[in-house]
Amino acid sequence: MVKIRLTRRGAKKRPFYRIVAIDERKQRDGRPLEFLGTYDPIPNPERLDIKVEKLESWLAKGAQMSPTVRTLLKREAKRAAAAAS
Repeated sequence: MVKIRLTRRGAKKRPFYRIVAIDERKQRDGRPLEFLGTYDPIPNPERLDIKVEKLESWLAKGAQMSPTVRTLLKREAKRAAAAAS
């Protein structure tokens, strides 16, 4: 099964993550099927960049999001809604 999850990049104590579509049996930092975006937790507010079309395409094919990615997307949606109003 394909999962949408985070892979860690960056230096020690300076994490940076990529959001990827990857087979669930692969290692955390294994070779992904496709890169879907990035997440940088260091700046305030944290930065989340995602390619929505690619994400929706993988979800339509049956991929499942990890709980962490789902939480990040919900948090970003709330932030966007607050900024719009």
